[in-house]
Amino acid sequence: MSVRLYFIKYKQNIHMITSGLLSTFLSLVVIFFSCADNPQAPEEVNWNCVIQDSDPDCSHKIGCNADFMALASEPLDASIPGAISAKTVIDLSEEGAPLYFQNSKTYKVHYDFVSNNLSAGNGKPPVPSLPEFNATEYYSPNRRFILGAITYYEGPKVWTYEIAPYDKATVEMITTACQKISSSAYFGDSLYFHPTSQTIEDNILKDLPSSVKVITSKELYQDIDYQPLNYGTSMGRLIFVTAEELDSAFVSFRDIVVLDKVPNDISVTSGLITQMFQTPLAHINVLSQNRGTPNMALRGVFTNETFRALEGKWVKLEVTAFNYSITEVTKEDADAWWKDNSPAGVGIPNLDLETQELRDIEDLLDLENMTLGEALDVSIPAYGGKASHYGAFPHMDNNKVRYPKGFAVPVFYYYQFMDQNGFNERLTQMLEDTDFQSDPAVRNELLAQLRTDMQTAPVDSEFKDKLMTKLSSEYSGIRMRFRSSTNAEDLDGFTGAGLYTSKSGDPNDEQSVLDAIREVWSSVWYFRAFEERSYRNIDHMKVGMALLVHRSFPDEEANGVAITANIYDPSGVEPAFYVNVQKDGVSVVLPDPSITSEQFLYYFEMEGQPIVYMGYSSLVPEGQKILTKRQVYDLGMALAEIHTFFQHLYGADKNKWYAMDTEFKFDQPVDDPASEPVLFMKQARPYPGLSSNQ
Repeated sequence: MSVRLYFIKYKQNIHMITSGLLSTFLSLVVIFFSCADNPQAPEEVNWNCVIQDSDPDCSHKIGCNADFMALASEPLDASIPGAISAKTVIDLSEEGAPLYFQNSKTYKVHYDFVSNNLSAGNGKPPVPSLPEFNATEYYSPNRRFILGAITYYEGPKVWTYEIAPYDKATVEMITTACQKISSSAYFGDSLYFHPTSQTIEDNILKDLPSSVKVITSKELYQDIDYQPLNYGTSMGRLIFVTAEELDSAFVSFRDIVVLDKVPNDISVTSGLITQMFQTPLAHINVLSQNRGTPNMALRGVFTNETFRALEGKWVKLEVTAFNYSITEVTKEDADAWWKDNSPAGVGIPNLDLETQELRDIEDLLDLENMTLGEALDVSIPAYGGKASHYGAFPHMDNNKVRYPKGFAVPVFYYYQFMDQNGFNERLTQMLEDTDFQSDPAVRNELLAQLRTDMQTAPVDSEFKDKLMTKLSSEYSGIRMRFRSSTNAEDLDGFTGAGLYTSKSGDPNDEQSVLDAIREVWSSVWYFRAFEERSYRNIDHMKVGMALLVHRSFPDEEANGVAITANIYDPSGVEPAFYVNVQKDGVSVVLPDPSITSEQFLYYFEMEGQPIVYMGYSSLVPEGQKILTKRQVYDLGMALAEIHTFFQHLYGADKNKWYAMDTEFKFDQPVDDPASEPVLFMKQARPYPGLSSNQ
């Protein structure tokens, strides 16, 4: 089921609504009127087009599809393919409580429409300022307006009436709105009320009269076939590959790849099309965002006749929020396109090969004498992007942000290991080899042999003694996680998501620790990591691997990833956190295709903090949630703190969408294993963005 399709909202600001009684029906025969005029009561229903103005401010009636299209627009968040909406306003302060279908192209939010058409300048009660509007709109029982939207979903071919997910409209208000819209629109007999949040579903549905038909998100979206993940345009050769074949099949950055399933990882391509729907935070989508390449899902694509007819040919793929297109082009067209659209190179921090301290996380960033940006610039060359950003946690409110105690191993020891075993010299020769350069199969074979040799090579004895002493004295009996932290990951504009690996080791077993470290070090030379760096013109010999070391979580209750902003809302009008969580330690970023995870938007800043569930875990009984309300709240507190802490660095440009990409666990503290599971934040890095085209 589509992750991106579960949630529909229509960009409206929060509006104040004062009291009034609902009465009479709207006129269904008026063709021309002022939006400030009240319609007359109908004598009969005659479903003919009523809008003749090419750009009306509103209508009191929708008599045909042309009327609807004259008023409707794509939702501003562009998260729903095949959906189109027209906002509705019911003015309770006026006699008859007139209904307005507002022109949602001209007036993108409700406030714009009512302040221009239903305020003092139109002989109506004054509409207050936007801040006052926003302060009381959805929460006051004394409202002037009932605000909503009519949305048509092309996939399931369903008409719905929806209110904002945090709206506290009463059953009576929703019933009145549905009745008025049903009697004023040609699709009225087919209208459903769609609850857009769990709060609305829990509090409203049980009391709605039988005359109001209801459709839930799960029912609404189960038949949608198309899922856009990353918007964009690209050209390449269309090839079909199964996910299982990716280990042996070599795809290039000039290929647009059609896959039967969602792979955990894939080397860089011009575009991706999967037959199975994806999660927005799956590695392949984060990589697509990082690369700026289109990514979509289309049910049945692996056997789709149109796509199969283009197999092996050069094509142009366009992925937009509401549709896609794929057309055949010539190789010359593709060559010319690539010449003009080569990816920008990524500049990575120069390596610090002097620092040798195994530094505690609390000491990584000197924020007493430096700004956050300056401190990161100093830390990343020695300790890498992941560890350095992790080093910000101790400087936050630790009542809100709990993190596993840890330390960082500088890149010095990676380079020492590579030099002492002759691997740097070997790499220089490999990179100059013409067969290595031109043949991906040769590259893969030589890189695999290098990794094998690295995983058995000796480690410097002085470093080994220093490391084991620290582990035994400060982390005795605690199984530890050794995580990749290169200077070419977790950067602003380049996350390197999924390129490298992490490995656990037992401090009581020296060999276990050394095996874990060597495996992480060797992951610098994964084939997919090498290809990704080549695509972004990163000098391979200037990449070094530091280590972030902290306790492992072998038996956690839940794990997940969260974005500190609403990934469906590039405008920032409706702030929320996007959360993807799974039971126990089952991965959410490298998911098994047969397992679904829990996904929701958490409107942490809204009154009542509503949650919009967009997906449910297949690992818990139906109707149950992985996280309790208290756990969701604790997560919201941590995400808000992290978002604010990094905002002045990564979100200083108010015209640019900003978010942090985080990882978390719920588990018992090491010093109190019998306690209730608590939240641990494991990572925070700048999120690459909504899409290449936004």
